[in-house]
Amino acid sequence: MNGAVQEAEQNFALEFIKKLVIAWDPDFTKVTPLERKVLEEAERDIAENGTVSHDEIQWD
Repeated sequence: MNGAVQEAEQNFALEFIKKLVIAWDPDFTKVTPLERKVLEEAERDIAENGTVSHDEIQWD
């Protein structure tokens, strides 16, 4: 499968799942101050250090 097509399908699936969760529980997106801090730290870490490719993980 073409990488761009696969990425588009993954993005579609992610957005669809987000819509399902919000429809199921509209308050799901509310976070506590501690949760917000942890999420912001994780986003900073990703921005500074990037992520690991699925293919680079030793799954065995």
